[in-house]
Amino acid sequence: MRGKPNCPVIAIEEHYWDPDITSNYAGVEAFRDPEMLKRLHDLGEYRISHMDKAGVDMQVLSHGAPSLQKLGADKAVDLAKRANDRLATACQKYPTRFAGFAALPTDNPTAAAAELERCEKTLGFKGAMIHGLSNGEFLDEPKFDPIWAMAEKLDVPIYLHPSVPHPNVTDVYYKKYMQEYPMVIRAAWGFTVETATIAIRMVLGGVFQRHPKMKLILGHFGETLPFLVWRIDQALSRPGQKSMSFRQVFSNNFYVTTSGNFSNPALLCTMMEMGIDRILFAIDYPFVNNEEGMEWIPNMPLCDEDKIKLLSGNAKRLLKL
Repeated sequence: MRGKPNCPVIAIEEHYWDPDITSNYAGVEAFRDPEMLKRLHDLGEYRISHMDKAGVDMQVLSHGAPSLQKLGADKAVDLAKRANDRLATACQKYPTRFAGFAALPTDNPTAAAAELERCEKTLGFKGAMIHGLSNGEFLDEPKFDPIWAMAEKLDVPIYLHPSVPHPNVTDVYYKKYMQEYPMVIRAAWGFTVETATIAIRMVLGGVFQRHPKMKLILGHFGETLPFLVWRIDQALSRPGQKSMSFRQVFSNNFYVTTSGNFSNPALLCTMMEMGIDRILFAIDYPFVNNEEGMEWIPNMPLCDEDKIKLLSGNAKRLLKL
């Protein structure tokens, strides 16, 4: 049970920044130290050296926040094409070390669907990543259906990554503590609540009824949803609710990753609720060091067969690697 089994390690929520995208966000780099910026902007040997040091065989690369969801279609459509082309160049240069998730211009859902198709068919990408609300709009709105329809058609997953909460939520719920605890609206809590809310709304809004084979990935062990799914499902089955099974949709359409949450209790809860076949390994590099994720592997309370599934087998199957 202990130790790392003889299998590759594929980490699927590993980030970079494209300067063409981040140049649209004034001051975003001022919040990062020089070493972090170097890691974010590198798609070559420096990144690979960190992978080799820790024992990571492959990263599935995705643009980190902020991505394109806060930009209007007038900018985002062309930016997406240029950034995705540059990511594809890195993946083609290191095909055994890197794969890619597309950045999508969600403010124009039709263009986003077309870009997803181009990235999958022409660039060889394995899906896409979307960061939270699209210019303040929730993703369960029917206007976004072209994206989900294309993902379903191509049989590629969409990774729903956190973003900071809606400004009104931030002001009411977190403003009092943001100065002393700036991470409260990010990884400590705000990211989790915002992303779980978007996911729940997508279920309630019928996204998976309209697109029953669409696959959604959530990081950080599902943003608490595996822990809560029984209660959510039971509450939504009480009298007065529209008939639906939240648990069935969650079990059929969702996958989760370990990104930045290397907790054995969280792992066991998620595995008991969803099964090992729907859990994929991720680290959240460079915001989390590779070593933190890799040092956890020997202590996972799993047999080698299940560790192999988590570390690479499930990613190979879901992403067709």
